[in-house]
Amino acid sequence: MDNRSTHSSEEQPEESVRFSEEIELEGHIIDSLLLPKILDEITVLGGDFAIDQICIGQLRTDSSRAQIKVSAPDEATLQKILTQIAQHGAVPIKQHDSILEPADMNGAFPEGFYCSTNQKTEIRIAEEWIPVDLQEMDCGVVVSPDRKSAHCLPMADVKQGELVVIGNRGTRVIPTERNAPEVSGFSFMNSTVSSEKPKGVTVREIASEMRRARNGNGKILVVAGPAVVHTGSRDHFSQLIREGYVNLLFAGNALATHDIEESFYGTSLGISMEHGGSSEEGHEHHLRSINRIRRLGSIKNAVDQKVLNSGIMYECVKNQVPFLLAGSIRDDGPLPDVITDTVESQRQMRELVQGVSFCLMIATTLHSIAVGNLLPASVKVVCVDINPATVTKLADRGTFQTIGLVTDVEPFLRVLLHEINKTG
Repeated sequence: MDNRSTHSSEEQPEESVRFSEEIELEGHIIDSLLLPKILDEITVLGGDFAIDQICIGQLRTDSSRAQIKVSAPDEATLQKILTQIAQHGAVPIKQHDSILEPADMNGAFPEGFYCSTNQKTEIRIAEEWIPVDLQEMDCGVVVSPDRKSAHCLPMADVKQGELVVIGNRGTRVIPTERNAPEVSGFSFMNSTVSSEKPKGVTVREIASEMRRARNGNGKILVVAGPAVVHTGSRDHFSQLIREGYVNLLFAGNALATHDIEESFYGTSLGISMEHGGSSEEGHEHHLRSINRIRRLGSIKNAVDQKVLNSGIMYECVKNQVPFLLAGSIRDDGPLPDVITDTVESQRQMRELVQGVSFCLMIATTLHSIAVGNLLPASVKVVCVDINPATVTKLADRGTFQTIGLVTDVEPFLRVLLHEINKTG
């Protein structure tokens, strides 16, 4: 008797159905480690890959190209993978136009809208790729009525009827090169933050970048916290303004208040900036400073009327450096120049950061993260803080281009001025 079992063709196990898409990746994908990162993300998200073609550049200036088949057990997983790797520049070979849908209400996008990154982006309209202007992370993309231009827009500003890009179809990201092939001032600083970096060399490179911007190749934004005043650094910062190394200042009520307090009383938070001890009734000085400016109507009025004659805010007014003071729930006063509407602060910041090529963030966690969210990835960002967690938080929230310098404010600004004046 034959005990061997037999199966009909219907009984044979069938190979599970896989959903797949061919994608293409081009650029410095090897030396920037984009290729292994994308392959890792594919597998972590539950997919598989097969590299169909790969061409690796021979020189540092050469780009590489890879064609990869991405597979997943279901359509939802495949789309999730494609959405994730699109942020690193992976583009489907089979191209489609973007899906557009009119906004059905003010202040909110349609469900499924494309969520922007801070990297250069293009969308496909009528079989042509067009650039997305005003690049910013965590926004939607709105297309003009003639469908010939597009720009990032925060959801609070969208108007009913505006054409909004839906999903990732017909979009592509051009990743900012994180390890540029050419030798530049920032090429050696290839880790985000370290307390063991050679600070003198780092500050020298920062000075070089700031000179380059001042000499016509960009605009310098400084985001500063009140520690600039508390640490006795405001004279250094004031000199940077006078010498043209600050084109725009973002801060809060505290920086301006304590800067003005020092001008009026010689104290910061009631502590004498001359001998470091507390002053009699010093705890009232910041309130009396705010009150005096409020009575005059603005910081500029105080300068024009020669009531305020020194300090950071004085130098901004005298040198016509625009400043924006964004308010906080904990502000005293606040000063009349402080914008207390957070959304309005964001809107004005978005307008002011256009053209910024270099951003120096000094000793302020919240304002640094807020401004970092508004900047495209092409803007060089340096964050100086005594706390390395500030830089880490910036990177974790998407401002990956941030270079961190862990040090106190006063020695940093003093050495920065020395480097600028030595060769400036």
